[in-house]
Amino acid sequence: MATRDLVTAELTLTGRITTASNATFLGSIGDATVVYKPIAGESPLWDFPQGTLAHREVAAYLVSQAFGWDVVPHTWLRDGPLGEGMVQLWQEQDPSQDAVDLVAADHVPEKGWKQILTGQDQNGRNVALIHEDSPALRHMAVFDVVVNNADRKGDHILAMPDGRRHGVDHGLTFHRDHKLRTVLWGWQGQALSAEEEDGLDRISEGLRGGLSLDLANLLSAAEIESLAARCAWLRRSGRFPAPRGEMPAIPWPLF
Repeated sequence: MATRDLVTAELTLTGRITTASNATFLGSIGDATVVYKPIAGESPLWDFPQGTLAHREVAAYLVSQAFGWDVVPHTWLRDGPLGEGMVQLWQEQDPSQDAVDLVAADHVPEKGWKQILTGQDQNGRNVALIHEDSPALRHMAVFDVVVNNADRKGDHILAMPDGRRHGVDHGLTFHRDHKLRTVLWGWQGQALSAEEEDGLDRISEGLRGGLSLDLANLLSAAEIESLAARCAWLRRSGRFPAPRGEMPAIPWPLF
């Protein structure tokens, strides 16, 4: 379906995702399956301005596009049955793959995975939180630092059949204050690759031109300035950051 039709053709609701904290619906636009989050259904938050989560989701998609890594599925603003909201193309993930997982603490794979923490489950068994050690998740981790993602849960990472990894649910992003909460801490202290540094350079360049203009319709000037500062800081550092500040570094629940 043409991009223009995704904005103008009728959006029909087909179901509701009841596990979401904000009103979230499945729908269709022609033969395209979509997720629809109306602004009117956003729950109030103490630390984010009311009615801005849909705009932040679209801003996250624009930054993803500027990186060139296809982290965020196609996302846009449009009118719908319950008013203006965020619409995103539905992604059919592979149920046999898990990019993030909880495993028995004595069964952590030796290769290809990063261990984040250990704890006990509801039955008192020792478990470990792990995630893939893959280029796709490294890209997502860099993206999360730049957009200041406060809610990268395990279930917000979609494992696609072809090996791609998509990130979804980016309403809690772009805050001026440090808010990074993620399950993707496996590379802290490690050097960024040349490809990752090039991605940061693309964001910085975009923020001096077209990307900044596009984001101005979605974020405040101060939030865009903070975005540019985070990107420049990470580029100068050249390494994946470690948790800092008094806020929890990992979202809860984990999934």
